[in-house]
Amino acid sequence: MIVIIDYGVGNLTSIQNMFRKAGVAAMISSNKTDIENASKILLPGMGAFDNCMQKLNESGLRNTIEQKVFSDKIPVLGICVGLQMFMENSEEGNLEGLGWIKGSTIRFKPGLMHVTHKIPNMGWLEIDSKKQSPLLTDLENARFYFAHSYHVKTANAEDELASAYYGYDFTVGIERDNIIGVQFHPEKSHRFGMQLLKNFSENY
Repeated sequence: MIVIIDYGVGNLTSIQNMFRKAGVAAMISSNKTDIENASKILLPGMGAFDNCMQKLNESGLRNTIEQKVFSDKIPVLGICVGLQMFMENSEEGNLEGLGWIKGSTIRFKPGLMHVTHKIPNMGWLEIDSKKQSPLLTDLENARFYFAHSYHVKTANAEDELASAYYGYDFTVGIERDNIIGVQFHPEKSHRFGMQLLKNFSENY
């Protein structure tokens, strides 16, 4: 069973509904036993980085989640700030990230943009894959919905799964072993998001 982690943040019902549309069973839970029994987990995130990290740290679920990710090696998918939390830190806040992926979350840099783009980035962007991945099966020329002012920057290029262009190229997906994350919102991305969640369910 896929468990969508409920630590008080994120569009949990929207994510569950998109899984359902894809024909995939997923439960929303803050129960340690449910997480311990999960075959895959999804870490949502929305809003400010520090708020998400604080809520996760206070939830009492972090040790259980990290046991599943690092000892049991089950697949984990982070969405939006859920991805950003995988990093070591964020320019948005002062709290440490989970540190599962080497790198940082940084604010969009207007000075680096070839043309002026509004921040936050809100809208649809096409993504470019950087390596082959089961997550991106049947997603050639896919477009996804974004709503963010910050994006991740990995220390190791091999961790980058996909990029998009918004004034400059930036990382929109990472994958290292069983740790996977996307900056965009699959639950708001119609058929492309449905396919991505189906791929996460079936291909790992």
